[in-house]
Amino acid sequence: MIPVLVSALMWLLLACLLILRRGRGERTITYAALLIAIAMTLNIDSIYVAFDGIVGGTNLLTLVADLALTVGVFFLGRSVMKASDHRSRSVQLALGIPALVITLVCVIAAFFLIDRGSTTTNFMLELGDQTGAAAYSMIHFVYYAIVLTAMAALASRQLRNNRGIQLLPPVSLVIGSVFGIALTVVVITMDVAHVAVNLDLMLAASVAYGPLYLLTFLFLCLGFAGQPVARSMEARSREKITRALARQVEPVWARAVAVRPGISQSEDAAFHAENAETLLHREVVEIRDAMIDTRVSFEVSDDERRLVERAERQLLGAGRGETATRVRSRSRIGWEQQKR
Repeated sequence: MIPVLVSALMWLLLACLLILRRGRGERTITYAALLIAIAMTLNIDSIYVAFDGIVGGTNLLTLVADLALTVGVFFLGRSVMKASDHRSRSVQLALGIPALVITLVCVIAAFFLIDRGSTTTNFMLELGDQTGAAAYSMIHFVYYAIVLTAMAALASRQLRNNRGIQLLPPVSLVIGSVFGIALTVVVITMDVAHVAVNLDLMLAASVAYGPLYLLTFLFLCLGFAGQPVARSMEARSREKITRALARQVEPVWARAVAVRPGISQSEDAAFHAENAETLLHREVVEIRDAMIDTRVSFEVSDDERRLVERAERQLLGAGRGETATRVRSRSRIGWEQQKR
């Protein structure tokens, strides 16, 4: 049941990414979702039995699915790293190609040391008492834990810079990574217990396996799907606020261009008023130009000045308090340097 749920989650994530990230050049997360979705689908019992029979009926499909999952996890980590401005040396090593290649080589070597027998949908349960099978499983999960630890470190950095709804994706990634690391501990415990023939410990640890497996993928999917959703929602909110400010500033702008016409009044100027940010930017620029032009008489009230400054902060994406003060000072210098 868990492979079916995780497979559905991954195909849903892939669909969301294809829709929400349409037109973007960066495809790393899309490749990750596709590979993991394929891996999870191949782990569904009926599909596994059918396809493993095609490739010889010796559980070779387990290796194919696990390799796809490993490469998919690699791409997950790379996608988070590419979105981060700060990449420590340890993170780069953990998410680098050499680490992936070493893992794949070790996994393949361990797999062919296993006496695999005929097709089984309980690979580790039936064969996990073999040292090769335990090594095969542990190599996979140790690599997953390394990648997830690096992802959690990168996502934690994003928590310091993000605000509002933009906090949800990195929080989800951190939670998913923590669950994944806990899952690794459980799997290694089960593998060691199985080889040591401590079945009581193995069964006790296995209770946590299913929930942790599902929670890991659930929160990782929420994190990765949440990024484009959060950006889209934030962009819509910003546009709504920008349009409202443009309407509020318009009367002041009309007075400004009446005494000092700007390029928005020129028929030859490429001015797209339907774009909210372009319109607000043009309004603020021409109001500022009228305010600093000593050749014309143009005064604004304190309320109007505060409104213009609020519009500037909106355009610059500044917050309140000290940050806004710095942005306002910088923007004033910029306006004074612009002579149109």
